[in-house]
Amino acid sequence: MATEDRRIVRTRTRLKGAMLSLLKEKNFKDISITEIAKVAGCNRVTFYSHYEDSTKLLADIFQDYLDELAQYYRDSYKGKKSFTLADATPNIPIFEFVYNNQFIFSLMLMGEVIPGSQNIFCETMGNISRKDLSLQDEVWFDIDAVNAYATYAFLGLFIYWIKQGFESSPKEMAERLAFLHTTSLGEVRVVSNGKY
Repeated sequence: MATEDRRIVRTRTRLKGAMLSLLKEKNFKDISITEIAKVAGCNRVTFYSHYEDSTKLLADIFQDYLDELAQYYRDSYKGKKSFTLADATPNIPIFEFVYNNQFIFSLMLMGEVIPGSQNIFCETMGNISRKDLSLQDEVWFDIDAVNAYATYAFLGLFIYWIKQGFESSPKEMAERLAFLHTTSLGEVRVVSNGKY
C-alpha cells in the first residue's frame, strides 16, 4: 500500500475512533465536526478532505461493521455444498459478532441515528443471499419475496434482541432463528377481538 493510502486509512481510522468515542458521551446530533477533528487530533480541513459531513462518517463506520458481519455470514456456509436452516451452529458467530458490538448495532439497527440504516443492513444481507445461495426446492412464488421476508425477519430478530437488552445469549438467538426458519407457527388463536 502506498504511503498516501496508508495515511488516508490512518486518518479515517482516527476520525472513526473519535466519532465512536463522542457517541458514547452525547447524542449524534449534538456532535460537531470541530469536536470530532479535535478528538481525532486533526483539524476541520482534514475532516472535510475525507468526509462531507458527520453523517457520512457514521455511515462509513456502519459499513465497516456491516462488511465484517457479511463476512461472518459468508463464513457460515464456506466450503459447504448445502446446509439446513435447522442447524443453529453456523449462525452463532454472526450473533456473537453483534453481541460483541452491541453499541454499534444498536445505533445502526434502531434506525434513529441515520434514517435508512435498517434498509442498508437488509440490503447487505439480502445481496449475499441473492448472489451466493439458492433454495434446494423451488417455491411457487417469487424468490425475491422469500429473500426479503428472510432478511427483514433477521432484522426484526436483532431489533427484538436490542430491545431486550441483549439478555439472551448468541447461541439462544441462533437457535430461535433456526426454529423460525424451519417451523410453521400454525394456527393463530384470537385472544382479543378489539375490546379493551
